[in-house]
Amino acid sequence: MLTTPISARELSRGMLDVLIRAGLIAILAVVCFRIFYPFGSLLVWSLILAITLYPLHLRLRKRLGNKDGLTATLIVLVTLIILTIPMYLLGIALVDSIGNAMEMAKSGSIRIPPPAESVAGWPLVGGRVYAFWLQASTDLTGLIQRITPQLKGVGAALLEGATSVGAGLLIFIFALILSGIFMAYGEEARHSAVRITSRLFGPEAGPHVAELCAATIRAVAQGVVGIAFIQMLLIGVAFVVKGIPGAGLLALAVLLLGIMQLPATLITIPVIIWVFASEGFTVAAIVFAIYTFIAGLADNVLKPLLLGRGVDVPMPVVLIGALGGMVTGGVIGLFIGPVVLAVGYQLFWRWIDEQPQAEAPVAAPVDEPVEPKQP
Repeated sequence: MLTTPISARELSRGMLDVLIRAGLIAILAVVCFRIFYPFGSLLVWSLILAITLYPLHLRLRKRLGNKDGLTATLIVLVTLIILTIPMYLLGIALVDSIGNAMEMAKSGSIRIPPPAESVAGWPLVGGRVYAFWLQASTDLTGLIQRITPQLKGVGAALLEGATSVGAGLLIFIFALILSGIFMAYGEEARHSAVRITSRLFGPEAGPHVAELCAATIRAVAQGVVGIAFIQMLLIGVAFVVKGIPGAGLLALAVLLLGIMQLPATLITIPVIIWVFASEGFTVAAIVFAIYTFIAGLADNVLKPLLLGRGVDVPMPVVLIGALGGMVTGGVIGLFIGPVVLAVGYQLFWRWIDEQPQAEAPVAAPVDEPVEPKQP
């Protein structure tokens, strides 16, 4: 059968059509990305919350007559109430504390006790801390005037941090509402995820990759939040028993630091120093310091136990992904990093296992010796 040769003109026209189509697709992708980008963080958080809460949705749905919409609405409302009450109480406590501090500053009734002589003997920082503390106890007004330029920078940083925290809280609330919509259509969303991963990684690996992504997100969410909550309880109980001022706020700060993957020692060490400065090296203070310091390091023991549970990937891979994602992408990277690293780990070993086996060499036939004929 003879084929008609393609002319140079037809070939150039075909290449031009391919280039035009590729350009239009690239323009469409860029426009879609720019439209999607302002809502990217919101949608990613919605997916993370929906995947994390979906097992609870499945358990409650059986008790509510298999009504997906009612179950998702109930979960969202209860979660909003659980989040709103502590935030409201925290806001009232902060406003009261700021108001009381301003009234004490205006009335001049702030009295700071002089430091003990033992403070000057602290290694490295004892002399500076003693001088600063002594001036604060004798000439607080002069000290405030001296450090006013530094206080302005600190105040601006605190205001910026409060603004970002407020914006993040609003994004989280809207993401929680959207996650309820995703949970209401959970089965359809699951089938869509399997179709997408099957198209990207093949029909055999696609379902496994989808389940791996969901399990990794749940493991990180439960591990990170669970570890932070346990650490908050361990440290908060010690603060309350010891009678530390603002024990509840400090415990909440420990919870937030744990979620952000920051060490709780940022809270515990200053509290330990304050206890030693106010009480001295008594037996109770030493026991409190040892317990609080160990509780502040408890996450180093709990992470290997809880972070990788239920994931078909070694725990170090999940832990490295969480820490690396947190450094590169913030709190969202805390969830995206382990997912990307876990999928890459699985695909790498699948590629290793599917390499073609070398065929065994075929032995050459050995010629049998010819027996001489008998006469």
